[in-house]
Amino acid sequence: MGIFKRLFKIGEAEANSLVDKLENPIKLTEQGIRDMKADLDKSLQALAEVKAMAIRARNDAETYKNKANEYEAKAMQLVESAAKGAIDPAEADRLAESALTKQAEALEQQMRSESDRQKFEASVDKLDKNIKELRANISKWENEAKTLKARAMVSEATKKVNQQLAAVDSSSTVAMLEKMKEKVAKEEALAESYGEIANESKSVDDEIDAALRKSGSTASSDKLAALKAKMAAKNNPE
Repeated sequence: MGIFKRLFKIGEAEANSLVDKLENPIKLTEQGIRDMKADLDKSLQALAEVKAMAIRARNDAETYKNKANEYEAKAMQLVESAAKGAIDPAEADRLAESALTKQAEALEQQMRSESDRQKFEASVDKLDKNIKELRANISKWENEAKTLKARAMVSEATKKVNQQLAAVDSSSTVAMLEKMKEKVAKEEALAESYGEIANESKSVDDEIDAALRKSGSTASSDKLAALKAKMAAKNNPE
C-alpha cells in the first residue's frame, strides 16, 4: 500500500472516530450536504466558463477558416489580374505569396482553435457528467438524511420512554406498591380478626340479661292479658 493510501486510511479512521464522538452526527451530515451544494454551485460556474471557452474556440475556428478562404481568394484575384495585365506580374506574385502566407497562418490558427474546442468540449462533457452524478447523490443523501433524522427522533423518544420505565424499576416503585398491597391486606385481616374476638368476648352476664329481657317481656304480656280479662268481666257481670 502506497504512502498516500496509508494517509487516506488514517484520515478516514480519524473521521469515523470523530463521527462516533459527536453528540449530534446529523448536524455534521447536514453540513456535509450543504458543502456539497456549494461545490455543486462552483462546478456549475466552472461548467459555464468552460462552455464559454468552447463556444469562443468554435467561433474563432470559423473566423480563421473564413480568413483563410479570403486570403486564398485574394491570391487568385492577384494572379488573374496579372494575367490580364492589370497588375505587374512580379508585384502580383509578391502580393499573392503574402496572401498565401496569411492563409497558412489563418489555417494554423483555425487548427489550434479546433483543437482547443475539442479539449473544451471534452471537459464540458466530463464536467456535465460529474455534475449530474453529484446532483443525484445530493438528492439521494438528502432523502437519506431526512429518513435518518426522523429515525433518530423516534429512537431518542423511545430511549427516553425506556429510560423512564427503567427508572421506575430502579426506584423500587413497583416494590413499594407490592409492600403497600401486603400492608393493606394485613390490616384488613387484622380488622376482621378483632371483629371475631369482639363477638367471642361477650360475657355470661350479657347473655343472662338478654335472656331475662326476653322473659320479662313475656310476663308483661301475660299481665296485660289478665287486666283485659278482669275489665271485661266487670263490664259483663252475668
